[in-house]
Amino acid sequence: MCGIVGYLGNKSAKDVVIKGLKRLEYRGYDSAGISTFQNNKLEITKTQGKVSDLIAEISTGTHTGGLGIGHTRWATHGIPDNKNAHPHSDNSGKFTLVHNGIIENYQSLKQLLSDNGITCKTDTDTEVLVQFMGYLHQKEKLDFIDTVRLALNQVVGAYGIVVLCEDYPDMLIAARLGSPLLLGIGKDEFFVASDSSPIIEYTRNIIFLDEGELAVITPDEYEVRNLSGNEIVTKEIEEIKYNLDEIEKGGYDHFMLKEINEQAYTISEALRGRVNSEESTVTLGGIYDWIQQILDAKHIYITACGTSWHASLIGSYILEELLNIPVKVEYASEFRYRETAVNSDSVVICVSQSGETADTLAAIRKAREQGALTLGIVNVVGSSIARETHCGVYIHAGPEIGVASTKAFTGQVTIFNLIGILLAQKKGCNLEKIKPIIDDLDALPGLVQSVLDQGNEVFPIAEHFMDVENFLYLGRGYQFPVALEGALKLKEISYIHAEGYPAAEMKHGPIALIDDDMPVVFVVTARGYNKIVSNIQEVRARGGKIIIITSEENAELQEYSDHIIQVPDVSHCLQAVLTTIPLQMLAYHMAVLKGCDVDMPRNLAKSVTVE
Repeated sequence: MCGIVGYLGNKSAKDVVIKGLKRLEYRGYDSAGISTFQNNKLEITKTQGKVSDLIAEISTGTHTGGLGIGHTRWATHGIPDNKNAHPHSDNSGKFTLVHNGIIENYQSLKQLLSDNGITCKTDTDTEVLVQFMGYLHQKEKLDFIDTVRLALNQVVGAYGIVVLCEDYPDMLIAARLGSPLLLGIGKDEFFVASDSSPIIEYTRNIIFLDEGELAVITPDEYEVRNLSGNEIVTKEIEEIKYNLDEIEKGGYDHFMLKEINEQAYTISEALRGRVNSEESTVTLGGIYDWIQQILDAKHIYITACGTSWHASLIGSYILEELLNIPVKVEYASEFRYRETAVNSDSVVICVSQSGETADTLAAIRKAREQGALTLGIVNVVGSSIARETHCGVYIHAGPEIGVASTKAFTGQVTIFNLIGILLAQKKGCNLEKIKPIIDDLDALPGLVQSVLDQGNEVFPIAEHFMDVENFLYLGRGYQFPVALEGALKLKEISYIHAEGYPAAEMKHGPIALIDDDMPVVFVVTARGYNKIVSNIQEVRARGGKIIIITSEENAELQEYSDHIIQVPDVSHCLQAVLTTIPLQMLAYHMAVLKGCDVDMPRNLAKSVTVE
């Protein structure tokens, strides 16, 4: 959720931190703030609103030092206002910190502080943490490092934090438990951030902090310690793999529009080096050593949240069809708290764009504790899920900045097809069943581009329905998850109520909503064609406005529809990639026409790192 930036070096900390916060704003935009050393004193500026509002609040000639921290907030405890914005300080003004996560025992800590005459001024759990540090520092007469260590060892919850202390004007401390943090190692300068986007402009060398680790940074060096035992930890320096232009808009009005239009390229990247169309084979090095164990499993679970859950549902259809084994899809937020049959005979596939989704990480840890093999499908290289699963496959979609996921979804569906084909081949599946899918995979980037090229056809539909209050999305088979995803996209960025349903389930309730003002989106393919046409007629008979996304070209659909978008026909397990794109475009255009902030929709954040 929240975005964190820290800097120590010879540059202006203000400039580095502010630029970094702009690149992290997709993680939260309820408020923003910065703290730097100014004349050996900690100076704080913060405000409700976006980073642009923070910039307007910073006075000329302030925040001139080379050590600073910043924060962009997605509110958990306390309303998004100036008071609750980060950074927070203790009452003495010695300690200042920024925080991503939730301190679960903040109420008991707050009571302890109150019993000792310390009053909190805000409604946040974060202020309680920094006040607790100030209390321990004074009571125990500890130095900066031991103060932070002792405080964090008494905290229950999740955190990524960066802390400054007025008595140590050349030191920055960062720590993580449950919320991502990484260090950037530059020439005579160091960076801390929630992800690599604020760092890449200055250095490509990074270190991922693991769970329960604390980093101490001074002008000359950095040191990583284990929080529980205070032992020095040796860390491997890794390299950022993407380029700076991948996190810029590149001439598009919105990141979401850019990412929609990148999908031909991102799918080609997902396939590159993995598909041999001449030999009709698939290679996935990330799971190669685990293939037999996967095939021997008695239970396969897939767990995810949000858009990734919709891709997982399609993935379950693919695996069941190609492998002829049952696959169960679970919301990660439910899987982690529910008693399941997961054991050493199970495979748990975990799907996440960011690789940092808190519920999905918790599901992985539960699965591993129960002896299951865990397999990650993630986009972000080096993310927590990538590091904590036994094996996995990267999507290779590149940075996804828009809060509403687009290219990651189509990438995940593509990867599920690769996994399904590979496992089916190893299981001895007939080549005649696999080859048409591989041939279509080879053609898929070009087919995606053809759908993107007709994106203007979607705009009149958005224009016609921009003032409606409700949408219904219906599909059958592989297209039911597409209906769910289309409805989610519309909800996320246009704030129009929308629901996705299996088309046959319409008669079990949703049909009561159909009237002359209700637009209904049907996703129609060859599978189940006659049945879904009957559903279309049922809606038509009740006055509903019919929008059809279809791979079928015939006069019947033209006659029944108010609006129709044609996409190419491919293997049914790949069709979702093509039918989803017009729905992404519909949501985008609706949001723009309504004046919504497409890339920063209200109340949402890109990476949900809190429960």
